[in-house]
Amino acid sequence: MPKHPIVHIEFSTKDREESGKFYSELFGWKIQQMPEMDYAMFESGEGVGGGLNPVTEGFPAGTVMVYIGTDDIEATLAKAEALGGKTAVPKSEIPNMGWFGMFTDPTGNMIGLFTSLEDED
Repeated sequence: MPKHPIVHIEFSTKDREESGKFYSELFGWKIQQMPEMDYAMFESGEGVGGGLNPVTEGFPAGTVMVYIGTDDIEATLAKAEALGGKTAVPKSEIPNMGWFGMFTDPTGNMIGLFTSLEDED
C-alpha cells in the first residue's frame, strides 16, 4: 500500500502577516510571506510545515486543514468517493510546487491531498 503521510497543515487567519509574526515569536517558526497568493508558508524546524490561509466563508476562523501526501490524487479522490466521501476540489495545479485536491469524508471533514512536482511521474 502506498504511503500517505501528513505533509502540510494550514491555519485560517484574518491577517497572515500578524499570524506569521505570532507563530514566529511563539514557536520560532520560519515564515515566508507570499503576498501574491495572499498566503504564508511556515517551517516548524522539525516535522510537518504548513501555511497560513485567509479566512473565507468556506474556511472560517478556527479551520485547520490537513494535507495528506499521495502519488495519485485522482485515484485517491475516486477511492474516497467510493468509500462515501465527496470531492470538493478536483486535482488542481499549484504553480511551481505541485498539485492538490480536496475531499470531505462521510462526516464532512475537509481533507487535502498533495503531490509535489518532485513526486509526480
